Amino acid sequence: MSEIQLDILVFAAHADDAEIGMGGTIVKHVQAGLKVGIVDLTRAEMSSNGDVDTRLREAAAASDILGLAVRDNLGLPDRRLAVVPDMIDRMVAAIRMYRPRLVFAPYGIDRHPDHVACSRMAEEAVFSAKLRRYMPDMPAWNVDQLLFYFINDAHVPQLLVDISDTQEIKMDALKAYRSQFMPAGDQADWVATPLTAAYLEAVVARDRLLGQPKRLAYAEGFIPKGPMTVDRF
Repeated sequence: MSEIQLDILVFAAHADDAEIGMGGTIVKHVQAGLKVGIVDLTRAEMSSNGDVDTRLREAAAASDILGLAVRDNLGLPDRRLAVVPDMIDRMVAAIRMYRPRLVFAPYGIDRHPDHVACSRMAEEAVFSAKLRRYMPDMPAWNVDQLLFYFINDAHVPQLLVDISDTQEIKMDALKAYRSQFMPAGDQADWVATPLTAAYLEAVVARDRLLGQPKRLAYAEGFIPKGPMTVDRF
């Protein structure tokens, strides 16, 4: 059993997914004293730019900027994520090890199939983690709420988090992934991708657009699975 119990556990198919979708929210909760961790499912070995070692170094740098309590990588195969027992079991083990109150995962509609798969896998893992006869060698854990964040596409959110004060730190964390967003022009082994085509500027624009209806400078949007409870309005 891990000595670190997280308030928030974020699943991501690849390092940088969580930063894109909810980096500002992560920083906001870390600054409030909550323990936040990210579990990346793959080492992003199929990425067109960079390599596994570079991506791991970049993820470590981004984690320091975000102030994460922990960052793990399950080492599942990039572009082969699927709702299969062995992969779900690895995610269940992570939930039971870190015992989070909230779990976040990518929204299930996205241009990248791995993000879609990660979303469905997280649903399965959150459900199975609470079953005491499922993987009975680890104590069951019941997550309070599963929520989904947006990565590549814009969707209508059901919940907004004001990140006006943390958006700059979010972007600093994303800039740590230089191999993905800002490859050197003289680098021989790189190709143009959607991520190298002003992607970071698009992230800023989306955060600004999400905040606009509530007159927030920047916001991140989420869709909870099932209703959320509040004590009062």
